Amino acid sequence: MPKPRPLSFRRLLFFRLLLLSVPVLLIGEFVVFKKARYTQLENARQNLTESAILKGQKITETIASLKTILLTATQTTLVRSGDSEGVQQFIDELEEGLSSIECVQFRDLDNNKVTASTCGDEALENITSIEPAEIKAKVVIPPKVYIKSLKNPERGTKNKLQVLLSAPVYESTGRIRYILSIKSELQQKVRKKPGLLNGSTVIVSDDGTIIAHPLEARIGTNIAQHADAARLRKIINNAISGKQDSLQFFFEKQGEELVAGYTAINSPTLTVPNQKWVILNVTPLENALHGLTELKVILVVLTLGLVCVCLIAALYIARYLASPVEKLCNYALNINSSSSVQDVPHFQIREFNQLSQAVHQMVERLKSWGEELELAWKDAKTANQVKSQFLATTSHELRNPLNIIINCVRLVREGLCDNKEEELEFLKRADETAIHLLQIINDLLDISKIEAGKLSVSLEAIDLRDILKEVINLQSVNVQQKGLKLNVPDLETLIPVQVDPTKLKQVLINIISNATKFTEEGSITILVETNQSHVLVSVRDTGIGIEPDQQHKLFRPFVMVEGANNQKFGGTGLGLAISRNLIEMMGGKITLESAGINQGTTIKITLPLIDIVSDTVDNASLAAPDELPIRDFNLIPSRQESGVVHVNQTPIFQMIKLNLKNNYGEKAKR
Repeated sequence: MPKPRPLSFRRLLFFRLLLLSVPVLLIGEFVVFKKARYTQLENARQNLTESAILKGQKITETIASLKTILLTATQTTLVRSGDSEGVQQFIDELEEGLSSIECVQFRDLDNNKVTASTCGDEALENITSIEPAEIKAKVVIPPKVYIKSLKNPERGTKNKLQVLLSAPVYESTGRIRYILSIKSELQQKVRKKPGLLNGSTVIVSDDGTIIAHPLEARIGTNIAQHADAARLRKIINNAISGKQDSLQFFFEKQGEELVAGYTAINSPTLTVPNQKWVILNVTPLENALHGLTELKVILVVLTLGLVCVCLIAALYIARYLASPVEKLCNYALNINSSSSVQDVPHFQIREFNQLSQAVHQMVERLKSWGEELELAWKDAKTANQVKSQFLATTSHELRNPLNIIINCVRLVREGLCDNKEEELEFLKRADETAIHLLQIINDLLDISKIEAGKLSVSLEAIDLRDILKEVINLQSVNVQQKGLKLNVPDLETLIPVQVDPTKLKQVLINIISNATKFTEEGSITILVETNQSHVLVSVRDTGIGIEPDQQHKLFRPFVMVEGANNQKFGGTGLGLAISRNLIEMMGGKITLESAGINQGTTIKITLPLIDIVSDTVDNASLAAPDELPIRDFNLIPSRQESGVVHVNQTPIFQMIKLNLKNNYGEKAKR
């Protein structure tokens, strides 16, 4: 199958620009449209909710006003007299004066007859008794059949929510004799604020009964009988609980999606305590999103225009950017195919000029890269020789102790010592040298385990004072023999840590031994500082010090600081590398600080403290340790007595003995 033909840079750049710009443009237009729709729906929610609140306030104010009017009317002398003609004239004037009142009726309780009325001769409500100072309120659900008012034909009962208020009228003797009733319309026109979204009013009681609805067939029914009852119930529950921060949607049977703003008011009838009415202001979703159609048209036109602009811009940018690349390509091909010197192309774009200069210099740079690769190969070869040098150094460190041990043992075995004390001296030197040799072998094993990832520690909760006192006691002899002053801390407070005691002791011994080895005069100071979470152990000496640019190398395996002053101390360069790995495996940290040559060195070990109350810690193991005797480390250098060499019968062994005493004795101790 033939490979597809590669596209040119100009064509590829053109398509990539379109592929990047057009989707971003469409996504931006979509986001703008969604944001505009959300904003318009939010405005609709606020308008519908505010309109519903206004309608609820109007109903509440109407009920309160009617009760005041009714109470005032029952206290007039004319009404209390019971004169039918006078009362009829009074209620006619009252109805004409208030447009919200549908009709007024005055009834005698003694004979249960209507004496004056604008509502007809039939009693509006079958009330035979009424409590003093009580105004009964009853909601009148309009009938399915439209009924015109007899006195005022413009008024009627078509789809209007009405309330019937009844109050007692007292005779001059103070007895309740009459009942005055007012029937009034509750759903009056509310004076809308400018900019509010107009909607239809739906009133639902908290039990789900529809009290008022734009559709006559819905009045008096329960919301459970209609479509989308679950959403309507959710709206009612939100209104009763006071939640008005969300826009609610529901559907009618015809599939029309409606939007509702809502509020809740106390029921005017008060027949049930804490009964609520939910006032819904409802409008179709199309009305809520009125004006969004124009925005759609604008966005479509804007999108088409921007796509055309993107197309033209992509053509121009592709041509503008591809032309320098094509020239550079031709220039590079000519350099590859021709040995003649060609002029470097120049462009109006600075980056392309830099690129042309880079192409011009590429051949020379390739030559220099070849030389750099050769140097890098030499560096790699040198790095490969590091372990070889380490093996040579290690073989020297191993061979010298072995020679000392062999010679010491041979002198004792052959009976060439002058006396018993000399035999013990050589055996002691052989023992010390063997221990030194064992330490070198242990370091080699530890570093091999570290490189293989097999070195492990066994953590346990201990008191750090135990390890410090033991190490100080062990190292005090070496410090004393070298004539140095050892300053130790006051170890009085419990220092609970979770470490490997053996490995930690190995690290501390190595650090103090190094401080002793590299310090000719002065002192070695051990400090212990604790805070809430960590303990810091510092070992500070006044020795030869380390140059700042060499300090970072000391924690690498097989590496020792270069310098003529350091070569006489010997060593394998593994101690600090092993110590760092062990301390880090125990959750701690080790650092080295030195101001420079002959400025001394400070090594700091940081270990985390543990909670002695924790279940993982054996409190018995952290009890006050047995006091270990710590010697007085304020020492004075001791004088070495010059030994007397006895000439033995075999001169060669006498020379070996003298050589061991003078040359190898100090190395064996180190």
